[in-house]
Amino acid sequence: METKTCASCGEVIKGRIDKKFCDDACRSNYNNKLNSDTSALMKTINNVLRKNRRILESLIPAEEGKTKVTLKKLQEKGYNFSYQTHTYTTKAGATYVFCYEYGYLPLEGNMYMLVKRLES
Repeated sequence: METKTCASCGEVIKGRIDKKFCDDACRSNYNNKLNSDTSALMKTINNVLRKNRRILESLIPAEEGKTKVTLKKLQEKGYNFSYQTHTYTTKAGATYVFCYEYGYLPLEGNMYMLVKRLES
């Protein structure tokens, strides 16, 4: 009879033949390690994206879904223009830069149109 060991701690497993972990804590620990962002670069980028999203969300009135702000206002809040999730180009050729569901369109005179993308 073959003895199986826990995929997390290495202890001998007792019970069902298809069991992979000795208990729920080991299963949870194993999956947490497997699914964690192990790369410091990934963590940094995700933190910047979350901050950018929060900034855009805080500047757009919830009832309106869009507003205009100055470049200076975005810079004062700490918006990092180097990080985005995607872009969207309209039929008219205007390119919006998005951070998740919030985005901006550069306008003339250091102004920006901030928008919240409606659910499709």
